[in-house]
Amino acid sequence: MNDAREVGTVYVTGGAGGLGAAVVEAVAAAGGRPAVIDRVAPAGDVPHVVADLSDWDAATAAVASLVEQVGPPTAVVTAAGTDACGPILEIDPADWRRVIDVNLLGTVAVVRAALPHLEESRGTVVTVSSTLGLRGADAATAYSASKFAIRGFSQALAAEYAGRVGVTCLVPGGMRTAFFDGRDERFRPAPDQDLNDPRHTAGTVITALRQPVGCEIREMLVMASGEPSWP
Repeated sequence: MNDAREVGTVYVTGGAGGLGAAVVEAVAAAGGRPAVIDRVAPAGDVPHVVADLSDWDAATAAVASLVEQVGPPTAVVTAAGTDACGPILEIDPADWRRVIDVNLLGTVAVVRAALPHLEESRGTVVTVSSTLGLRGADAATAYSASKFAIRGFSQALAAEYAGRVGVTCLVPGGMRTAFFDGRDERFRPAPDQDLNDPRHTAGTVITALRQPVGCEIREMLVMASGEPSWP
């Protein structure tokens, strides 16, 4: 007997690029219906809302808008993220704070707005942390702080909503995406660094979403074989 769930309607933050776009493709390929919240529109004919996830009210309103467009979510994947690399004394405080606002508070705002709908469907939240949420890295104070916090939020949310909403925290290593574009050369991966294909990471998200009701993958650590940031 196959108890795997249908993927359903999945809201994806950051779905216009990188891991988020790979999750959108994976959801569609698995027979689900993706919908995107991002600061730019996604490629193709994907339902979406353009919103700045550093703005709590805008993130909350984006969820309400998607409910009107496509119906309530059966899952939420919070793949949106940004960073501000460099020694802490060299980073503008506004840039440091924006990393927290987008990565942590944007995640919390979207999840909070979606929770009543997810509870009705016994749905799933997949938050996205990082290997830098397991071990801090030089010149990544803001990013590491936000990703450590996402793991803590996910664990607390799982305890609070146990038996009502599934919670999985995805912990990916580096991926071949545009995330590193525009950085100072000092903070880019080495040309020969082993980075994961975001489609492979997205495939693990589908695994989490398809778990039978009552069975949850609490945390998934996914990376290329040669990932240097963990262990």
